[in-house]
Amino acid sequence: MKFVTDGLTLSEAVSKVSKACAVRTTAPIMECILLSAHNDEVSLLATDGELSIRKTIKAEVFDEGDICVPGKLFADFTSKLLGEEISLSTGERGVEIKYRDSVSYMQALSAEDFPAINLNIGENSFVMKKNEFKKIVAQTTFCCAQDDSRPILKGCLMEFKDRLEAVALDGYRLAFSTRDILSKSGESSIICPARTLTEIARMLSDDESEVTLYTQGGMLLADSENMTVVSRLYIGDFIKKENVIPGKFTTTVTLPRAELTASAERAAILNRGDKNNLVTLDVTTGGVKVSSTSEYGNVSETVAAVAEGLDLTISMNAKFLLDALRALEEEEVVLSFNGPVSPFILQNKEQKDSLYLILPVRNAV
Repeated sequence: MKFVTDGLTLSEAVSKVSKACAVRTTAPIMECILLSAHNDEVSLLATDGELSIRKTIKAEVFDEGDICVPGKLFADFTSKLLGEEISLSTGERGVEIKYRDSVSYMQALSAEDFPAINLNIGENSFVMKKNEFKKIVAQTTFCCAQDDSRPILKGCLMEFKDRLEAVALDGYRLAFSTRDILSKSGESSIICPARTLTEIARMLSDDESEVTLYTQGGMLLADSENMTVVSRLYIGDFIKKENVIPGKFTTTVTLPRAELTASAERAAILNRGDKNNLVTLDVTTGGVKVSSTSEYGNVSETVAAVAEGLDLTISMNAKFLLDALRALEEEEVVLSFNGPVSPFILQNKEQKDSLYLILPVRNAV
């Protein structure tokens, strides 16, 4: 194999594809990127068994062929050659990389050992505007679980009804968002890894052009601008949001999102090293007092608000509160409560296309 291409183009492609390389594995081939040079293109492909990413770039191909290079190492090396024209070829010493008057070598593995990736996925599909898909991903995936104790919660439930409805939760908070879809066929719901959704969103431009996502046999595929993302889907029963989100509340409060965010950020600073990073809200008809106390001091601020119902004092993880406030979009938001130990929700005041539920911290007040 031998090809010549621009260093910046190659580096950007390697950087995107390397996100799918396995990190901790006993199979070295899973840490590699498969380079395939054919016709006037070079395809780069990486997989960790769950997520696969392929990117195709233009190149001057002299000898067609395939080879596997160490993903992270190759990404770091090519990132230092952004302004160079690169000639890459295979030989007895692995991969030979030429740039200017220099030559470097990197060990490589046979392409025959690279796992086969099914790119023929198209039984079911749904179509959305790219900016709408990016928005629903940004508004939900941060609430997915990060650990492996309940693997299915590392994914986001996506239900295709008249609109796309997405639900994510980690056991302490829940995100719900809904967006328009243009068309659909086949499956009514999937559970997609949050990591996959994030990578798909990254590859999409932020405009109103369309993107089609395909599912088949427990797999999902999306492609755009010479880049393809393929992922396994999670199989199992996801928690029903209807069983978690309260239908009525004893206290509601409407207040400026920016002011509450700023107060919560200041209150969180003093508790930054604390495990729960608690912030407390005292809701009365006079407004909402935002406070926190730690060994370093205390913060107590009042945010003007319109409150209805019972007064209450409730404490929660400041990060959870701030994540939800930053995901909302309107100038005014509504917080709804059912007492100091029950889950509460946050929504935009007018547009109810997203909702965040947070569990309070008990015995903290």
